[in-house]
Parts: sequence; structure tokens; C-alpha cells
Amino acid sequence: MAAAMEAEVLEPLALRYSDLLLLSSSPSGASSLPSQELGRLESLSSRVMEALGPSGPGLLCVTDVPGAPAMCRALLPLARKLALLAGCDRTRVLKSHGLGTDVPLKNPDRNVSSFAGQLKYTRDPSLEVHSSLAKHQHENGHILEENRKDIQDVFDDSEFSQLGDAFKDLGFCMMELGLRLAQLCDSKMGSQELELSMLEACTAKGRLIHYHSNLDNVILKEIKKRAKGSGRKPSVIHRSVPQGSRAVGMSNPLNSGKELQNKQDGPKHLGGESNAVTVGCRTSLSDLWQQWHYDYGIFTVLTSPMFLCLDDAPQADLNGTSCIPSSQECSPPDGHTCLQLLDSTANKVLMVKAPLESFIIQVGESADILSNGRLRSTLHSVCRPAGLRGLSRETFVVFLQPAWDKTFSPPDHVLACGKELASSEEVRAGHGEKNSSNFQLMADENSYNLKEEILKAVPPLCSRLRASMTFAEFSRETTKQYYGGSGTQSIR
Repeated sequence: MAAAMEAEVLEPLALRYSDLLLLSSSPSGASSLPSQELGRLESLSSRVMEALGPSGPGLLCVTDVPGAPAMCRALLPLARKLALLAGCDRTRVLKSHGLGTDVPLKNPDRNVSSFAGQLKYTRDPSLEVHSSLAKHQHENGHILEENRKDIQDVFDDSEFSQLGDAFKDLGFCMMELGLRLAQLCDSKMGSQELELSMLEACTAKGRLIHYHSNLDNVILKEIKKRAKGSGRKPSVIHRSVPQGSRAVGMSNPLNSGKELQNKQDGPKHLGGESNAVTVGCRTSLSDLWQQWHYDYGIFTVLTSPMFLCLDDAPQADLNGTSCIPSSQECSPPDGHTCLQLLDSTANKVLMVKAPLESFIIQVGESADILSNGRLRSTLHSVCRPAGLRGLSRETFVVFLQPAWDKTFSPPDHVLACGKELASSEEVRAGHGEKNSSNFQLMADENSYNLKEEILKAVPPLCSRLRASMTFAEFSRETTKQYYGGSGTQSIR
């Protein structure tokens, strides 16, 4: 198997929300600003385009968004709770809030549980995060205190009473960020292609994601085993976090099934001075929460992830009731998000280290196409930190995309790539070599080429995009080549 490699750290461009408002406003709105401020904004907008362009990482961070911490804390912890519910209970909760799931949830060994919903433009496109925040604080602010109460109770729907509202509030906030960034990019490119394409769609997709810890999978198997043995639906108890112990660090990250040390002084890094361990992600092709891929929409807006630590192993009472241990917020492993990018030019992997409580915005392939390559999508994956059996990752993602009937014309760099790919296939055919798209690891570690091995799992854009193809057709072809019967990732 190919060797793992240390990933280099990438700290993306951090764009303050207040600056994003100024940069996305009309030129007339900025005309009254001092010349020095106008110069700063012009320089900043150029840095934004560089970060999102062919020579940049294809992403940036938006920081200091009003109300973001409260909205994230109201929603993100619900991802794990939903993932560990009995199937019938989860279905009832999701349906009552107009949500669903877009991944199979019957496999207890799954890496990810995902809960999705449509976010429709039901008001003015220039979504105001401040009005969303005010509504959120008025209706949902009590969630934070309720989650800290020291109670032990059998699951009921009331724990998820604000799920739908929290999903929409955070979703609309993130949609605004994407739309404002589209306005900024359009103004620099002299068009309105990105913003109009989003507004024509009138909808975006939100996805609340729980990346399972190894111990979460142990819990799922135990719940399934007990339900099968008793012949009845499993009764699940969520053991809550004692008041005042929201954020803790592991006493031994390599044995995270044991009780954690409860600390009152805020989040603590995994692995202290007297118990230091390497918990940072190493570039691996086999131990990933999410495989290497490109996003195919316009922009993907993500919350900086929340990491949860499981405090002990699953237990059961004498009646066979499954008791799910609480998970408590902890600091990111070495400050990383576990999101990693491939720098194909330098043949290396970059680990994204984003500010806490920020939002990450990534360029998707549709933006690459609509901008004729001036914006460039980035190949990325989510790594699983080695040795941390009790660590899970929670995030919320909004996918901004064009209308399904939007037609595409391949950009120049995609056309050039297509010609290069066709030429290389002819050469291979001439030498009698079989062009397999299956993902295979080199046995000889000395000949290991990271870029080659990653790209074997990813169908190139030029193989999925044709002239006059609609976004719906492009979406179907992309899904087919990744996950279809003969797709590059169909066997994983």
C-alpha cells in the first residue's frame, strides 16, 4: 500500500464580512469612500480573484459574520444526534422538518451521515444576515442553554423542535455569502454570469453532515445487534453533557473510549504537553472521511467544522436499552479543518487551517465553466485523523448551483485537457496498455506518485463536459462517472 505523507498547512485568504459587503456593493455605493479605503478594497478584490483563480487554492474564508457562532451551535450538534437515532425515529424527525437524507444510512460502518434539504429563495435575493440573525436569536436562542441542562431522558422529538428553523436560518445566511461573492467576482470579470445563474435556479441545497468517529460505528452496531436480539425497536437514551463541561480535551487520544478529563477552562488541544501525540492528518489514500472529488456547482459554502469527542463507550441497562454516551466539543486536531486540497502543480497535499467560526467558500466546476477558467475548482477530500477513535466532525454545507436547464460551453483549458487526454489514450493504446479507471495503489512505495494515485479516483472535467450540455446533464454524467456501476469510486 502507498505510504502516507505529511500534508502542508494552507491558511486561506480571510475576508471579513464587512469587507465582503463593501466589495459586493454597487460602485455608486463606494464612491463616497476615501481614496485610501478605495485602494485597499481594490487590492483586496484582486487578492480574492487570485485566491479563487488558476494560481490560487480555489477557496477563501469569510470571517466575523454576525450571529454565525450562535447559528452554528444551534445546528451542528444535531448532526450526530440524528445519525445515531433509530431509523424510524430519524425518518419521523426529518419528515416533520421537511428534510431528508441523500446517503444510505443502513450500513453501520458508514463514514458519513448526511441530512439534506432545499433552500428556496423565498425573499429578496440580497439575503440579509442581520434579519436572519434577529429571527434566530428571538426564536432559537434558548437551544444553547437547553443543550447544557444535566438531564437523562429517553429520546423524543422535542430535542429537534428547532431543527428546521436552524437549518434554514444558517442556510440563508450562507447563501447570502455565496451570492455576495458571486457579485464581487462578476464585477471583476465584467459580467453578471455567476449571480444571474444562481438567481435563475431559485434554490440551493443544504446538507448537515456528521463524519462518524470509529466509536460511533461501534454504537450503531450495538444498537442494531440489540434490536435484532430483542425483536423490538431499540430504545435509545442520549446521555447529556453535564452543565459547564461543554469543551474538553482527551486524557489519552489513542484510547478515546475511556472517560475524558472534564475541564472548565474552554476548549483544549488534543494531546497535552505530558501526553503529546501526533494527531495531525497525514495524506492517505485509504483512510478518508470523504474521497477526493470536485464540487460541480458554482460555490460551495461550508461552516468551519465542529469537532466532538466521545467521552466513554456505549452502555446498556438490564432491560437492553442502548445508552449513547455524550460527545463534547473539542478543539480541531492541530487546528486543522481536516479538509485537504491537491496542489497538482507542486504534487503535494495542503491541509486547510481556517479560523474558528468562519465560513469556507470553495469554487465549483460550474463557476470554472461559466468564468471560462478565470475561477478554478479545486480537487479536495476530508481526511480522518489517525488514532482518534472517539473524534467526530460536524459541518453544514450549502451548494449554490445554476438552473438545471443552464447550458454550458467548455472553457479553453478544458478543451485543451480533452485533446491532451485523447492523445495520451492513443499512445497507451498503441503500446497495448490497458487504461483502467479503477483506483489502485502502487505496491512499490518508492515509485509512489501522489498526484497520479489521487487522479485515478477522479474523472477529469473534460471527460464529463460536452458543448451545449445542460447543468442537469452535466450533473448526471458527473454522478455516473464517480459513483455509477463502472465509476471511479463505485467500489468504495
